[in-house]
Amino acid sequence: MALVVLLVVLPITGLAVKAIFDAQAERNLNTLLNGRAQLAQQLARQNVAPANLVRRIDADGIRVTLTLRTGQQFGAPPVEPTGKIREVRATLQAGQRTRGATLVLTADTSLLDGASRTLRRVLLISGAAALLITALALILGMRLALAPLDAMTSLARSIAAGRRGGRLQPTRTDTELGRTAAAFDEMLDSLEGAERTARGSEQRMRQFVADAAHELRTPVAGLQTAAETLLQLTPDAPSHRREELELLLVRESRRAGTLVADLLELARIDAGLELRRRPVHLRALATTQLDRLRLTAPTLTINFTGPDLSVFADPDRLTQILANLLDNARHATTGHGQIDILVKPAPDLIEIVVQDNGPGVPPQARERIFQRLVHGERSKGSGLGLPIARGFARAHGGDLVCIDRPDGRPGAAFRLTLPAATTPLRP
Repeated sequence: MALVVLLVVLPITGLAVKAIFDAQAERNLNTLLNGRAQLAQQLARQNVAPANLVRRIDADGIRVTLTLRTGQQFGAPPVEPTGKIREVRATLQAGQRTRGATLVLTADTSLLDGASRTLRRVLLISGAAALLITALALILGMRLALAPLDAMTSLARSIAAGRRGGRLQPTRTDTELGRTAAAFDEMLDSLEGAERTARGSEQRMRQFVADAAHELRTPVAGLQTAAETLLQLTPDAPSHRREELELLLVRESRRAGTLVADLLELARIDAGLELRRRPVHLRALATTQLDRLRLTAPTLTINFTGPDLSVFADPDRLTQILANLLDNARHATTGHGQIDILVKPAPDLIEIVVQDNGPGVPPQARERIFQRLVHGERSKGSGLGLPIARGFARAHGGDLVCIDRPDGRPGAAFRLTLPAATTPLRP
């Protein structure tokens, strides 16, 4: 494109320069001839001798011929006017010696044509040299300037062939190509990170499906065995045997149903849980769960401590979180220990801590218990309760973690944090 522009601009510029030169040379020649004629008139008025007058108005490139009325000539002999001869005639009006004399000034324009041809030749040679030099400079300069693009192309082909990890790493990022190379590296980082995440997610999904199938196999096998045994009982079989099998069917079907329900909850969390938020009174919510726990485990000691606060959340999901934490605490204490619920406001957050005096959770296992289908030593559920509870907490913009008890005593403590869209309530 640069060469095309030069090919268009240089001839136009050369033609314009030559036209201006020719016009200016023509104008200068006419000015010179007319100026010499006026000088001759002034000298004639001063009664200068004809020979001196011719000598004084003579100039390089100008032929002067002065013819008196008597026919006597001074200066160069006259020449025949042709296309290359420029002539100016004047009749002198003053002076005793030169009155009525005819002055002829001629100039050969072939000199101007020669200069014009020389200029045209110079313009052609300089234009061709400029084009050649520009072409060489463009080729070298563009190769040097676009070298990062060649490197980018090679890297893209290398990555497409399966060789990951390569980067451009530009030394300068204040140029267009430097910024492009930096953005290219950032894109590769994001793509390779997403690829690793996708592979990890696929692997975790396969493991989760395998674990879920394994978990479902036990209750399904129990259902199948109990149903086949029940069908094979004779009419005179003991009634207590039939009742045992029917109870086993109910228990295994309930276990399978609970596992399927938990899997559905996890699927909803992964797909983006829809929350029905409204103001929730934490004391009332906790009191309801504590009353339920006292009915199932009357030997437990249960305490609630903290101000009466409200939070803008989904009450059903919060109920599931508290119910899961309290049931885990009940299993950990075997129904004979102490469970405390502590509620306190924090900067931009509200904290709910559920703690017990059971055996506790080792520090190295505190994150593992939130993985799916991971059972604790005293767990009696599907291994999905804590992952579901954490998913509900994070869907609200908070979190659920396992910590040491705030008072430093033995036992386990789970801290639920929620955004502090809270309002203190009057008693």
